[in-house]
Amino acid sequence: MTGSTVSSPILWPLVVYIAAVVLMVAFMLILSALLGQRHKETRAAGEPYESGIVSTGSARLRFHAGFYLMAMFFVIFDLEAAFIYAYAVAFRKLGWAGYGEIVVFIGILAAALFYLWRLGALDWKTRGQKASVRS
Repeated sequence: MTGSTVSSPILWPLVVYIAAVVLMVAFMLILSALLGQRHKETRAAGEPYESGIVSTGSARLRFHAGFYLMAMFFVIFDLEAAFIYAYAVAFRKLGWAGYGEIVVFIGILAAALFYLWRLGALDWKTRGQKASVRS
């Protein structure tokens, strides 16, 4: 076992790289602090600016749960539309087996949509509003 040496990895390029990155970040922060604009605190500085319209009231509004429910339905059915598009791109390669699978997939989608419709999840009116319309 004469002449056996343990080779250590060469780390100096990594140390030089880390030092260069730290120095560059420090230089950029110091330079932006010295050369950057100074803003005076005004009354409107902390307010949101929406297309030139002065904001009135609070932005914390309560939305009806139907908005969130409809958004979830949109995301779910939009994702499923992406699956159908992927099938349409490769329908020649998939053959009849792929056709059968997409028919089953669309059938499940239609059943889910029918279930949601019968459940009343797609209606915006509450049960009380529906009863007042019927009478």
